[in-house]
Amino acid sequence: MPIKLGLIGKTNTGKTTFFNSATLSSEEISSYPFTTKAPVTGIAHAISLCVHPEFKIQDNPNNSKCVDGWRYIPIELIDLPGLIKDAWKGKGLGNQFLSIAAQSDALLHVVDASGGIDSSGKITEIGTGDPISDFADIEEELIMWYHKILEGNREKISKLIRNGSDILDAITDLYRGIGVHKNQVKDTLFATGLEEKDFDNFDMIDSKKFASHLRKISKPTLIVANKIDVEGADKNFARLRERYNDSIIIPVSGDSEFSLRRAEQKGLIKYSPGSEQFEIIKSDELNEKQINALDFIKKGIMGEYMRTGVQFAINVAVFKLLKMNSVYPVADEKNLSDKKGRILPDLILLKDGATINDLAKEIHTDLTKGLLYGKDLRYNLRLPVDYQLRDRDVVSLVNASKK
Repeated sequence: MPIKLGLIGKTNTGKTTFFNSATLSSEEISSYPFTTKAPVTGIAHAISLCVHPEFKIQDNPNNSKCVDGWRYIPIELIDLPGLIKDAWKGKGLGNQFLSIAAQSDALLHVVDASGGIDSSGKITEIGTGDPISDFADIEEELIMWYHKILEGNREKISKLIRNGSDILDAITDLYRGIGVHKNQVKDTLFATGLEEKDFDNFDMIDSKKFASHLRKISKPTLIVANKIDVEGADKNFARLRERYNDSIIIPVSGDSEFSLRRAEQKGLIKYSPGSEQFEIIKSDELNEKQINALDFIKKGIMGEYMRTGVQFAINVAVFKLLKMNSVYPVADEKNLSDKKGRILPDLILLKDGATINDLAKEIHTDLTKGLLYGKDLRYNLRLPVDYQLRDRDVVSLVNASKK
């Protein structure tokens, strides 16, 4: 299953432009509230340095692609409808939003760093809106959604506990449908100091504290400070970093990335997503407006922030927030190929801490039967089945039948 990243935020923050530039889609972009009336899913990519140059071979990717020494790993990007106040009560598109957000592994929270929207998400004079409040509003909706799940099932949990069920199991069952794991419930009870408190004695402050922490660790989130290309956005970006200093905040210009990808698609420039530079290759086909726009991106965005930020945000979400490692499994250890002869065909993303045994499960559950060990093909080392894999490991699996 590919990793799923959900784009959240108020309307008119530029979520759809971000989505389009990341997936090269052309979903409708307008200033009408709820332009995105239903969740839209597209394929974007996380990008990781490929191992093939290190082994001095040419690869034949199967489940990803390799361009100029970089692996493009497909991930699912979901553009969710903008939220409004009290969405957790079902207002607006709240229920639909929350049910889809539940399927996301991590969230990219897009705010308008230019301050160009009001509290309801309508376009307003640049600089009069407040991205700090916008982030807080949406965050509160998500916390209240988690809180509602707990408060709405108090009797059920109490009954389960009275009948001998463990509090961990009882609460985990409630949240399992939105991708919460038992260890996250356990961590939350410990972090909030509620692990020793009788559930029937949880007051509203306790349950809100619990909901807030569980939301944070179960749906890791980074802040996309979009429209960084607009004058004055840099000041709001600095404010966001100061206020939310425990969050990853990335300056982004979705419009700039979209322009670059379109120009690259038309063969006007040479550009790789996330790159810190681009090269104009058909200057005679560019009009004055296009030349000025590209010049602004080169100086005003890349000169100031190194990159447009769209691809960087996706990479950070996958490799930093979700702590995924790129692992290359091969069947033929001599040729680094699969059974069809394709060299370094697959790249599998595994959570940090995943083992040889986890890799076998990910490829096919049958591979765990008779699994003896793994083999690190970079250093020719035998790896026990509980060995924790590292980023860019190239391994073969050895089981009893293969041996």
